[in-house]
Amino acid sequence: MQPVIGITANKGKNRDDHPTVYLMQSYIDAIQQAGGVAVIIPNSLANNGWDVLYTRLDGILFSGGGDIASDQFNGSDHPLVDGVEPERDSTEMSLLRAAVKDGKPFLGICRGAQMMNVALGGTLYTHIHDQFSSSIQHDYPGNRRKTLVHLVNVNEDSRAAEIFGETLLQVNSLHHQGLKDLAPALKAVAHAPDGLIEMVELPDHPYALAVQWHPEWLTDQEPMRKLFKSFIAAAGK
Repeated sequence: MQPVIGITANKGKNRDDHPTVYLMQSYIDAIQQAGGVAVIIPNSLANNGWDVLYTRLDGILFSGGGDIASDQFNGSDHPLVDGVEPERDSTEMSLLRAAVKDGKPFLGICRGAQMMNVALGGTLYTHIHDQFSSSIQHDYPGNRRKTLVHLVNVNEDSRAAEIFGETLLQVNSLHHQGLKDLAPALKAVAHAPDGLIEMVELPDHPYALAVQWHPEWLTDQEPMRKLFKSFIAAAGK
């Protein structure tokens, strides 16, 4: 039976100004190509129903999106902090902490990597360019989702290296925030050329990984397909 994967989503409005819940099709495609069945998780489940949905999921994909509220990690405020959704922060923190406790497989992407770090006690750069010295450019928004803009070095002794089958990746980059102080439980297993953390693992968990780039747009690459296949395989167990 195909594993059911819940994917966290964004909140917005349609052309008539009505509230919407939305998700990039690329996330759903990546999960389905790897053999899973995708279910969208509304971001308004903070106080009612997240635990009911959680029990029915075989795995969770924490997707990209707006910034996490700075007060969640005592972060330095910045005028470019944008897209904050307190309900989404609360829902995702509840889901992630439950998945850590229960050993439920999960994968974080971009914001998902940042959420994994914050939910477990880490902090973020609220704007990399102003707060991380000698940083390369990490924010390539818009139509450059499939553009490979920098390398990522993966630790040879990491679970990630086993999954990708190689230790040097070329990735896209669509974020202006990044991991600063790593949560005590996490292990940094990949870095950008400037030293910024690009991937983390939770040791001794059946499957808890998160990447800072967007592999769902790069499934033409074998390593990225392997990442999603490994996630679905873990969820299928």
